[in-house]
Amino acid sequence: MSIARRLSESGFSLVATQGTAQYLRAAGITVEMINKVAEGSPHIVDAIRAGQIAVVMNTAEGPQAIADSFSIRRSALECRVPYFTTIAGAGAAAEGIARLRMGLLGVRPLQEYHRQEK
Repeated sequence: MSIARRLSESGFSLVATQGTAQYLRAAGITVEMINKVAEGSPHIVDAIRAGQIAVVMNTAEGPQAIADSFSIRRSALECRVPYFTTIAGAGAAAEGIARLRMGLLGVRPLQEYHRQEK
């Protein structure tokens, strides 16, 4: 299952720049489009700073995207918004969030995990 679909099914509203938004919509995923930083306000950094973003999943490709990603990561860090910069990390986060919301994830002492292995 795609990361975006998993997050959407977990109750998140998705926000993406134009190319990603078009891709997600073509896959039947509801998404709101937002400007890249270079395209001017209102853009993703504005949304992060306004407290409208709960988690950032930003993989950068190309010189402009890499330049934009610095301000995105910096804003997320300053505003204490979790962020992921790899597909593997984003996928693990989406899966963890989904399992937590379904009640399938909890906290247990390490010893309990060890006892299950025997």
